[in-house]
Amino acid sequence: MRGQYIIGNWKMNGCKTSVTSLLNALRDVEKKEQSNVTMVVCPPYIFLDKTQKMLEKSPLQWGGQNMAAEPEGPYTGEISGLMLYEFGCRYVLLGHSERRQHYAETNDQIAKKFNLAVNSGLTPILCVGETLAERQANQTQVVLQTQLEKIIAHASPLLPQAIIAYEPVWAIGTGVSAEPEQAQEIHQFLRDQIRMVDSDLAQILPILYGGSVKISNANALFQMPDIDGGLIGGASLDASEFLSIYEIMTSIERHNS
Repeated sequence: MRGQYIIGNWKMNGCKTSVTSLLNALRDVEKKEQSNVTMVVCPPYIFLDKTQKMLEKSPLQWGGQNMAAEPEGPYTGEISGLMLYEFGCRYVLLGHSERRQHYAETNDQIAKKFNLAVNSGLTPILCVGETLAERQANQTQVVLQTQLEKIIAHASPLLPQAIIAYEPVWAIGTGVSAEPEQAQEIHQFLRDQIRMVDSDLAQILPILYGGSVKISNANALFQMPDIDGGLIGGASLDASEFLSIYEIMTSIERHNS
């Protein structure tokens, strides 16, 4: 059975007071008996120490929103994978569309980070997705293939230790989500790309959907056979909504072969 995940990306949001309140509301989440669903939060770096202290006895896990493409050295403002690991992170987001768009991150850089993440003891959450213009030009599959190619070329042996998150850029923060059938079509395409490399891996590699997931659409999205959970943005800043999305995921009986 594939692992299933509900991952909250807090982005650049929060202050000491609000983060403390949010962590307090989340840390006592009950791990459902025999549940295969893992809940993860990715706070801003400055709150990782607080997160580690508050969640150390909780089933809730946490991760980084990004990491450097180098293990250490003169890289002002960067955070290494080992630094994240030292603060209890076991996951890290890589290649998020906002990093690609605002900081011009390349597929080569992301592939380098991918290798370093695994070697640092982290599970990379590889984000892939197309813009609205690319979708309208029928370039979705080409774009996704290109984003996966570097990882497959340089880190395919490490893919079993990863998670993929499909995030249609046109749906992020817009309130407009892909229809469940649209999302399923892309998730199946991504799984088929992995299948060409390793058919066994394709059966077990988790692929999450990220793009304006909320209570109202979570059930329909998570019912799709190739959607293994969600990468949640804005809704993860509301403890009640985030927990409700987690409950929806845990309530769906999954029988993945």
